[in-house]
Amino acid sequence: MGSSPPDDSASAPWPAPPPGQGAGGPEHETEHGPWYAPPPAGRGETGPPLRLGGRWRRLFAGILDIVIVGIVSSPFTYRTVDSVWNPERGVFVQIPVQHTLLASLVGFLYYWLLTAFWNGQTLGKRLFGLRVVDAGGRPVGVGQAAIRELVAWVLYATCCLGWVNLAFILFTRRKQAIHDMAAKTLVVDT
Repeated sequence: MGSSPPDDSASAPWPAPPPGQGAGGPEHETEHGPWYAPPPAGRGETGPPLRLGGRWRRLFAGILDIVIVGIVSSPFTYRTVDSVWNPERGVFVQIPVQHTLLASLVGFLYYWLLTAFWNGQTLGKRLFGLRVVDAGGRPVGVGQAAIRELVAWVLYATCCLGWVNLAFILFTRRKQAIHDMAAKTLVVDT
């Protein structure tokens, strides 16, 4: 009877990637893309390595979510005309006003509540096989999801910083946008 070699996976500092995928360490670059193995969770909990979500799939999931939010929030976006006193002319002047506060609230609630309570997924992320997890690979909490979305919404509302936020996905090793770094989250494959 042959004996099998001892299993060193229990003492390894990082969970092993799937067979044939990568070497060892916190980031595994393979022919199929990077594998991110989270650090041990503390109580001896180690799970399978997580594969970071692809940039293109994140883009398409985001576009789908924006379309959904636009459709759902469109009844809350409306234009009115307001009268403002013009002291130079001595008359009231009518100016168009776009009301988007309620639409922004609907969008924030969509992203926050679905991410927090639906396995880290919005409808777009679910369709494209992605989810948001914390940096240790565990499900995101309600507060963590709120921080993630608040930072994202502040950046999107500030001139051009929304694009800078998204550009970080292209240049960071773990494909994190600024709002991911602020909330200590990752977008991974399901």
